[in-house]
Amino acid sequence: MKLSKVRLDKLLSSLGYCTRKEVAMLLREGIITHTLNLYLKSDTKVAHDEILFDNEPLDPPAGMVILMHKPAGLVCSHDEGEGKLVYDLLPQRWRLRDPKISTVGRLDKDTSGLLLLTDDGALLHRLTSPKHKVPKVYEATLDRPLKGDEGAVFASGTLMLNGEKTPCLPAKLEVIDPTHVRLEIVEGRYHQVRRMFASVGNHVTALHRSSFGDLTLEDLKAGEYRLIDRNSF
Repeated sequence: MKLSKVRLDKLLSSLGYCTRKEVAMLLREGIITHTLNLYLKSDTKVAHDEILFDNEPLDPPAGMVILMHKPAGLVCSHDEGEGKLVYDLLPQRWRLRDPKISTVGRLDKDTSGLLLLTDDGALLHRLTSPKHKVPKVYEATLDRPLKGDEGAVFASGTLMLNGEKTPCLPAKLEVIDPTHVRLEIVEGRYHQVRRMFASVGNHVTALHRSSFGDLTLEDLKAGEYRLIDRNSF
């Protein structure tokens, strides 16, 4: 899709590079240039792919999707008072983008694994909406061995979590060994995997999300991320 032209200062501020007022100064310093060396002013209407910042192409326009390998210990929040944030792993300017980049759902502080982030509000809503039933696979380490009936309980669609008014949708349990499992769920309730095992008398000591829909971490190490095609969904 070909993007329409917008004012240079609006474009760069929306991508988090600078404020609109700073564009004139950055033009004088030669930081902002045109790919064809055309003369630019703050109010020049330009296309995204015509502009270089410090001789580098601009970051992707709105609609960016990031796949991150979230380490344990980071919080999926914009509130810096909650501790080290997943956004701290991204370039500082990405935190200033408008629309804002947000996580697609949340992984709690002690959970690692695949996390998606986007500035596309419609995509975020679609991927987090329960009606779309996007499968997510978690690998869990348990405090004590399985009793043996957990798979049937989770698959039944009748499991009620404490404080909930509707049962969990059917989930698929794969046993790796008596204290290590994979669980596929299609919801995103608060601390759902931990609460599901608590409801059958067990405790999750470590949790890692290995896939989201058809997406996997592949070779990403903890703390690394990559941009992915939004058409992957």
